[in-house]
Amino acid sequence: MESYVLVLGVSVYDIFGFADQNYREKDSNPGRVGVSFGGVCRNIAENMARVGVNTKFITIVGDDEKGKSLLQDAKSKNLDVNDSLVIEGGSTPTYMAILDEHGEMQSAIVDMKITDLMTTEFVDSKADIIENAEYMVLDVDNPVILNHILGKYAGKTKFIVDSVSASKVVKVKGLIKNLHTFKPNRHEAEVLCGFPIVCKDDIRKAGSYFRGLGIENVFISLDEDGIYYNSGDKEGIVKATNVSVVNVTGAGDSCVAGLVHSYVNKYDVVKTVKYAIAMSAITISHTQTIHPGMGCDMVDEYMNTLEWQEVEF
Repeated sequence: MESYVLVLGVSVYDIFGFADQNYREKDSNPGRVGVSFGGVCRNIAENMARVGVNTKFITIVGDDEKGKSLLQDAKSKNLDVNDSLVIEGGSTPTYMAILDEHGEMQSAIVDMKITDLMTTEFVDSKADIIENAEYMVLDVDNPVILNHILGKYAGKTKFIVDSVSASKVVKVKGLIKNLHTFKPNRHEAEVLCGFPIVCKDDIRKAGSYFRGLGIENVFISLDEDGIYYNSGDKEGIVKATNVSVVNVTGAGDSCVAGLVHSYVNKYDVVKTVKYAIAMSAITISHTQTIHPGMGCDMVDEYMNTLEWQEVEF
């Protein structure tokens, strides 16, 4: 059987209304309405597929038109979504926002009730898929599901977790020792470690803390200061200096996808970090959450054109 990487998480149908000018509350505003497909894990999965990773994606949608379009779009991006949970009569996860003429959000409605139907029983019905995956990518949006998977399937596959937020990741603090790869940002790392990360000594102390728990690879995002890495045998910081920023949304998602691509292709840890940073740099150079041109050729080109600063401890 061909090796694959499994992603499990939420897909979101995003609806955005953009006012043309002089936004008025409690009134009908001329403008335009756009639709896109989001969700941290969905974005990670698509980015993975775009750089050649054989990707299975398990998500939850309703059998409404929104869900059908989400699944059809995923299939068109070479994502295997055949094991997803489709709820009869359910409303697909939806985010609807209204933005004023300056792009500032004025109001939003989030419909995510259906995600409560992603149960541990459903997860266990996919045990073979989980255990046969080369890696499994998760976020911390559903602590109950994450706790169940990390507890029951520890040692059966290699877990990669994007922490998403400090308030959510702290709920699974006791199980992060079961991770193969952990990618928090500075604040999330601080919350879990219990001390502020201000200088390089603090960063190294945090890396040692996570490695000491049993995590194989630690990557801490330091925003404009780059990414700290610790793989046990190698430790350092890699930073790209000539990055153009248009929209930072989705940078973390593409970074995780870059790590997965690098693992599958057995890159060394420094090249792994550079590949992840290059994918993030491509993402934030475009208005869309996923760059429409994202692919292996583009990432290779970016890796060669970015100016790198490297510190090895």
